[in-house]
Amino acid sequence: MQVWSCTDTGVARQQNQDCYHLELLREGGFALCAVCDGMGGARAGNIASETACRSFIEETRLALKPSMSDRAIRHTLAGAVRLANTKVFDLSRSSAEYYGMGTTLVGGIVMPDRAVIVNVGDSRGYLIGDEGIQRVTRDHSLVEDLLARGELSQEEAKHHPKRNLITRALGTEIEVEGDLFSLELEPGQFVLLCTDGLTNIVEEQEILYEILHGGDVEQACTRLVDMANRRGGPDNITVVLIRI
Repeated sequence: MQVWSCTDTGVARQQNQDCYHLELLREGGFALCAVCDGMGGARAGNIASETACRSFIEETRLALKPSMSDRAIRHTLAGAVRLANTKVFDLSRSSAEYYGMGTTLVGGIVMPDRAVIVNVGDSRGYLIGDEGIQRVTRDHSLVEDLLARGELSQEEAKHHPKRNLITRALGTEIEVEGDLFSLELEPGQFVLLCTDGLTNIVEEQEILYEILHGGDVEQACTRLVDMANRRGGPDNITVVLIRI
């Protein structure tokens, strides 16, 4: 496996409140990854994303073993999400400065033949290959709910005034559950994790093109971030890419 990543403050924001982690664990053949998008004020969003990302990664890393079953991996990721939520929630109650903060999270474990992805919020996971681009995760957002009920078209959703309103996040409630997704992987495919700073600005087909045909794959994350920034960069942008 090969891995690349990029994060950027964007054009409009003063601070990058995204946080990510990406590592290859040679022993066992795992890629361990997480992307978080914090919210809750000038400082609190930063703290929320960093706390959640660190807690999720540390808890998952401790449990990883070679040849883990999908069931064991799913159990591990679900528990890591719950612990990260508790850490952020408790911290949000420790100071008025942090009250109400929260963060999205998309992360998981990627192996040469399979992956398990978990998400809370509207940061996304994608599977990309010669057959196209497939969104793996489902946004926990008002707009996604309206789409599911047939009350919005895809085009209307892109411009909905509350398209950034999420319905589930880490740290905002005492308990939260992540959605889990198991993937079968083949050589040459990519797993992409990203924040909405990318997906709100760059179309999925553009993401597909840049990764497969846009030039050196080693620069694909940077090209995607640059594309979002050329279009105004209204939010922080984080991209993590894993090639099988």
